[in-house]
Amino acid sequence: MAPKALDYESLNENVKKVQYAVRGELYLRASELQKEGKKIIFTNVGNPHALGQKPLTFPRQVVALCQAPFLLDDPNVGLLFPADAIARAKHYLSLTTGGLGAYSDSRGLPGVRKEVAEFIGRRDGYPSDPELIFLTDGASKGVMQILNCVIRGEGDGVLVPVPQYPLYSATISLLGGSLVPYYLEETANWGLDVNDLRQSVVQARSRGITVILGTLILPKFIHSPLQDLHIVFHLKNITNSTLLWWALLVAELLTNLSCNVYCYQTEFLTLYYLQVRAMVIINPGNPTGQCLSVANLREILHFCYQENLVLLGDEVYQQNIYQDERPFISSRKVLMDMGLPFSKEIQLVSFHTVSKGYFGECGQRGGYFEMTNIPPKTVDEIYKIASISLSPNVPAQIFMGLMVNPLKPGDISYEQFVRERYIYFDYKGIIESLRRRAMMMTDGFNSCRNVVCNFTEGAMYSFPQIRLPPKAIEAAKQAGKVPDVFYCLKLLEATGISTVPGSGFGQKEGVFHLRTTILPAEEDMPEIMSSFKKFNDEFMEQYEDHWGYSRM
Repeated sequence: MAPKALDYESLNENVKKVQYAVRGELYLRASELQKEGKKIIFTNVGNPHALGQKPLTFPRQVVALCQAPFLLDDPNVGLLFPADAIARAKHYLSLTTGGLGAYSDSRGLPGVRKEVAEFIGRRDGYPSDPELIFLTDGASKGVMQILNCVIRGEGDGVLVPVPQYPLYSATISLLGGSLVPYYLEETANWGLDVNDLRQSVVQARSRGITVILGTLILPKFIHSPLQDLHIVFHLKNITNSTLLWWALLVAELLTNLSCNVYCYQTEFLTLYYLQVRAMVIINPGNPTGQCLSVANLREILHFCYQENLVLLGDEVYQQNIYQDERPFISSRKVLMDMGLPFSKEIQLVSFHTVSKGYFGECGQRGGYFEMTNIPPKTVDEIYKIASISLSPNVPAQIFMGLMVNPLKPGDISYEQFVRERYIYFDYKGIIESLRRRAMMMTDGFNSCRNVVCNFTEGAMYSFPQIRLPPKAIEAAKQAGKVPDVFYCLKLLEATGISTVPGSGFGQKEGVFHLRTTILPAEEDMPEIMSSFKKFNDEFMEQYEDHWGYSRM
């Protein structure tokens, strides 16, 4: 019997190519161990509330009232909820056409998009147009929508930083595009060199040409009973000039045959040159934690102008900054500061979310993207695609509004909000606590044998390099595992710490890392780092032969 449509053998090959290490082998093994009763510390994903971060009170109060609007009619509602939460709930309900259970516009509620535009204007010093802002079910959904518009086939390349968040590699594979890596330099605190960018583009363009010589259809001869015959020529990734010459010669021959008396027909010859069309930056970096400087952003934007690339700015960690030397500056602000011709020519799409920062509302799935210098007809097409899903998650849109339009001095709930968000009267303000945890984790890793780690300037992760001894690499090979997967599995089994191997994000050949969040509770951090250090020392003692280890 022929395979059915959803049998594995019949699946879309692009689906099979997708890899997503954050929920990969390590996570699945951790889940198994948890079911067996082992205590697991899930540091594999930036999921703040799952690791103990408390939700901010005011946003939850507002959304609770929006979800249960009958409470607003209760004469005692003021005994349970502060007046500013009640007023804000009424405001957001007035923006809907039937409460949180009704669809919104496919771009999101106009009133919330206006609040996002005002937030961007305050942040960057330049006005933003709400009509160019789309609310989405998390930033990831927005990234996928835009990449879907950029990628037309395998001949389209997207520049992605390595190490990278696997959302990008997975989506590019799913859409049938080509990932073009550019490597961040670990010894320069994961810095970016524009010369390396140019080299990545040159190498991508020389990677080859895909030549598809369609289908040659031979109908019945005028005086012959032969059935139609279909011959398919598919020559792929031709880099040798001689082979390419022969391919083009065959194509010309087939095309000429279509004019003879036997009525041979051929589809058009299609040449796919690998065309780099977009560049991704993640600022602050995931998994690397670096913050891009203004000078670096200017170089990137200038490069995009020269290469005619759309820049995709993943800025979801813009509130997670743990040092003062390089504050977050948006790509859009730098672009506008550059003036003409750049500010009117470079295409930019920026992404943000309620999942990170001091909100940490991952499960709510709220995000947005803003488009700069995108033609109106293209915006209409993106709107059309968004309309297929009818509406983004409406409660999440309320969370987004609350994040970009926070409480102000003088509001009843303001002081509590500030205490929860920052250090104020409370030692455990979210952002200051994360800053301390970033330092504790960096220092802890750097105290370990054969481990080096750059300081986490921003985002939610540490990405230490593990200098694996040759014997450990050989043991991994014997076990059929990638070396850093082997190390991370051993760490999981010994300590219950669930991480993500660096190979899931991309890394230079022969160099190994792991990614862990800095999100475990501050009071638990010393014990976690002590447990890691004990495991690592024992692992190195077992496998190190004192002849050396992998180096950068």
